[in-house]
Amino acid sequence: MKGTARIEATARVRSRWYVGYLWLFAVWQLVLVPAVLLWHGATGALVSALANILVVMGLSLFAVRQPVTPRGYGGLHLKVIGAWTAAYVLTLALGFTVFMSSVAFAAVAALVCALPASVAAWREARAA
Repeated sequence: MKGTARIEATARVRSRWYVGYLWLFAVWQLVLVPAVLLWHGATGALVSALANILVVMGLSLFAVRQPVTPRGYGGLHLKVIGAWTAAYVLTLALGFTVFMSSVAFAAVAALVCALPASVAAWREARAA
């Protein structure tokens, strides 16, 4: 029994990386969303897309290299990315049609897009 508890405790500590991953993803939204919505033209699109590719690749490489995966990670991660996708698509649709060049909308949209990862990070940190 003591061995099992020790293994579970070690796994729980080593799986805390996911909280940091989620916070980094959330913070990235605070940069990405305003850049996409407010930096118009081919240069803005190219720079935003390349920066996003680099960040997502970095986060993915970081995740793959972790020795421990939190219990329920797959389902939780799908929910977080699904909620983010819905928020991001709605943000782009409204930002490019109704709220063109609106700094206030870009700020609120960035917070909304960061919300799924932030909530998940907060809940994971509390559970650990």
